[in-house]
Amino acid sequence: MDLKNKTAVITGGNGILGSKFAEGLVEAGSKVIILDLNMNADCILEEHRDSVEWYECDITSKNSVQKVIKLIINKYGTIDILLNNAATKSSNVAKFFEPFESYDLETWQEVMRVNVDGMFIVAQAVGAVMKKQKNGGSIIQTSSIYGLVGSDKRIYEGSEYLGGAINTPVVYSTSKAAVIGLTKSLAVYWAKDNIRVNCIVPGGVKSGQNETFISKYSKKVPMGRMANPDEIVPAVLYLASNASSYVTGQVLIIDGGFTSW
Repeated sequence: MDLKNKTAVITGGNGILGSKFAEGLVEAGSKVIILDLNMNADCILEEHRDSVEWYECDITSKNSVQKVIKLIINKYGTIDILLNNAATKSSNVAKFFEPFESYDLETWQEVMRVNVDGMFIVAQAVGAVMKKQKNGGSIIQTSSIYGLVGSDKRIYEGSEYLGGAINTPVVYSTSKAAVIGLTKSLAVYWAKDNIRVNCIVPGGVKSGQNETFISKYSKKVPMGRMANPDEIVPAVLYLASNASSYVTGQVLIIDGGFTSW
C-alpha cells in the first residue's frame, strides 16, 4: 500500500477521523492537502509540515472549491486521491437534536448542504481533474453505519458527548445514506476513466462520549467495544492504493460487527 509520489486531498481533515486519515496517508508516503474551514494549532500540520498543506475551503461553495483545486493542480499537477470526508452536525446543537416531528427545515438544509451538497461539489471538481489524468484516481467517501441502519434510541438514554445530551437525528442518517448512493453511481459513471469510487462506513468511534453511551453502544457490537480512530485508517490506505486496483463501487463497513445482527 505504497503511496509515494501521490497527492491526496482530504476534506474535513481537521476532524477526529480526518486528522488520523491524514497521518496515515503521510506515513504511506503521500503528499496531503487538507481542506477545512478551521485548523487547530496542534493538528497534523505542525508535526508533518513538509508533507501536509492546509487550504481554507468552504465545500458548500462551488467557487471556493474550484479556486482551491486550481491552486493544487497548478502546484502539483495531479490529484491522485480524494478523501471526501467532511460532514457537519449543524451550527445549532440544540436544533440538530430536535425530534423529527418538530425538526427545523433550515437545520435540515444546513446539514444537507455540507453532508450531501458539499460532497457532490468536491467530487465533481476533483473527478473532472482525475478524468483528464492518464492514471485516473481513487475517491473515498465517508458514510456511517447510520446510513445503513436506523439508530437505536435506547442507546441514547442518559448518553452524553462532551457534556451534552446526544442522539442520531434522521437528517444525519439520511445524509449518510445519500453518500452511499452517490458512491455507487459515481463508481459506475467514472469506471471507464479509471477513477475508482468507494465508501467507508465507520461504526461508533470512541471520542468523548460518557461511560453510559460507551457501555450501551458496546453491548450492541459483537466485538464488545467502540472503535479507536486509528482502526479506520487501514481501510482508507487500502482503497487509496493499488492494493485495491480492481475495487470500485464498494461499501466497506468497519463497525466491529454492529450491522451484522
